[in-house]
Amino acid sequence: MTPAEAQGLAGYLCQHLDMERHITRKILAALPDEQLNFKLGEKGRTAAELAWHLIQSERGFAEGIAALTFDTWSPEGQPPATVAEMVAAYDRDVAPVIERVKAMTGEQLATPVSFMGMEPLPAVFYIGWCAHHTIHHRAQLSTYLRAMNAHVPAIYGGSADEPMAAAASA
Repeated sequence: MTPAEAQGLAGYLCQHLDMERHITRKILAALPDEQLNFKLGEKGRTAAELAWHLIQSERGFAEGIAALTFDTWSPEGQPPATVAEMVAAYDRDVAPVIERVKAMTGEQLATPVSFMGMEPLPAVFYIGWCAHHTIHHRAQLSTYLRAMNAHVPAIYGGSADEPMAAAASA
């Protein structure tokens, strides 16, 4: 992949990631504080653990891309006690590191990087991985919201709680 190709792909993927971050923040903010210990099944994570994994993974992916190495991925630790603290951490910790990714040069974005011992791929590819990983866990979290009988925000279109007309005016 050439640096120019990597730069072009990064522009598209970062725009996509920005759109997804807005949606993710709405899903995180919709979690009811009193149901953070809710989980689906014995093997499932609690809502708090799942939300925190989503936040820390998005941060970790972006840090790894910006650093051109995933060798420094830090453990997630315990989730904060409230939804407000999680949303604040998302705002504080994720957006700045995504801005670092956006500022990368074409040469940096084209640099092959290994993720967890897999065959190296151009760093820019991991922007898409970051978005897909976030979408995957955000979908799980929206399922938790429905099972909790909590408000499920519109994602790509309306939801039962935010029909299309409401989503368009939000």
